[in-house]
Amino acid sequence: MAVELDLERALVIGVASSALFDLRESDAVFREQGEERYREYQREHLDDVLEPGVAFPFIRRLLDLNDLSDRERLVEVVILSRNDPETGMRVMRSVAHHGLDITRAIFMQGRAPYRFMKPLRMSLFLSANEDDVREAIDMGFAAGHVVGRAQPDDGDTDLRIAFDFDGVLADDSAERVFQSEGLDGYQESESALAEVPLSRGPMADFLEKINRIQGIEESKSLDDPSGYRRRVHVAVVTARSAPAHERAINSIGQWGLRVNDAFFLGGIDKGPILEVLRPHIFFDDQRRHVEGAALSTPSVHIPFGAINRE
Repeated sequence: MAVELDLERALVIGVASSALFDLRESDAVFREQGEERYREYQREHLDDVLEPGVAFPFIRRLLDLNDLSDRERLVEVVILSRNDPETGMRVMRSVAHHGLDITRAIFMQGRAPYRFMKPLRMSLFLSANEDDVREAIDMGFAAGHVVGRAQPDDGDTDLRIAFDFDGVLADDSAERVFQSEGLDGYQESESALAEVPLSRGPMADFLEKINRIQGIEESKSLDDPSGYRRRVHVAVVTARSAPAHERAINSIGQWGLRVNDAFFLGGIDKGPILEVLRPHIFFDDQRRHVEGAALSTPSVHIPFGAINRE
């Protein structure tokens, strides 16, 4: 029986080759010697396999979740590339070499491909090109700038995802209160609005699609309570602390979403916590948190909200 791809139901992600693979060497050729030499270089190295990049373990595990259904494709990943089709061949050959189940790609020579997120119903675009990510965010798409270097992939099947809350799962309205009124004003406001949900932020749709996959896992666990081990785990790691934690928990619930774990750290450095949690990807809207986390954790900066327009 053919496996159906329904773009409305599936979790669809666009990933630039710069997020999926380590392109430092070829990027250096482009910067130092120009586009023509870069194209020659890619042709010369067509059969040289690209090494995994920051987002590789995350993408591999996402694609592996397709084995949870034999009727529909739960996850679809599309390469979105600034390469032309000819130089993009090296990327696709590397995809095949690494056994990634990616068959769809858009190659646009020197132009940003994120504009095709809407017709493809993408919940996220990942790239190492910060300008592309910011432009996508400004157009209302969920996009993230991968930061740091690839971490070793232990090869297991678990998928651990960690999100900051404000400016990532939620909008940045509470963060704006914090910036304008300070900690005391922020805590007072969040306590008064504890039962009022914040508006959904750029990554909420992505979490909704992840929750759908977790629902399938829940059904399998109920059918086989002693034998099925759940693979997808979601955590919120936020600088919020009591009493502001209540509005975060209530907002997630009132959106109809859920997370497995929550860490309300009250401004404590997130890096050491993430080292223990070991997510395969961490999303945060504040660059300083991302840069600290990226020392040990594959991290993504979501340049959303007022704090990223300063």
